[in-house]
Amino acid sequence: VQLQASGGGLVQAGDSLRLSCAASGATLSNYAVGWFRQAPGKEREWVTVISRSGGATSYSDSVKGRFTISRDNAKNLVYLQMNSLKPEDTAVYYCAADSRPYLRFKGEDYSYWGQGTQVTVSS
Repeated sequence: VQLQASGGGLVQAGDSLRLSCAASGATLSNYAVGWFRQAPGKEREWVTVISRSGGATSYSDSVKGRFTISRDNAKNLVYLQMNSLKPEDTAVYYCAADSRPYLRFKGEDYSYWGQGTQVTVSS
């Protein structure tokens, strides 16, 4: 499966953005999808994950209550709605897919990765 993340941009603190992860080459409903981010000089950080059906989600403490992951399997898309953005959310955001049935929280558990989209939040 090929993944393409999009929707990043430059926003001010408190603004919202919606990222999209588009899949091709496979049916996305066969994959759990996670979002990760990596800020300059920092390690990659897991952000959130959604199960194959969309019935289960999990969030890191740093984004819980502000970010929402969702999916439209008919369109082969996964979304990350980011509200109340903070400067510390600035990073390159990546979507990743895993075909196994359980939610995964580590990058090494994902087999397929998109190219990343830059999110910059100014104060």
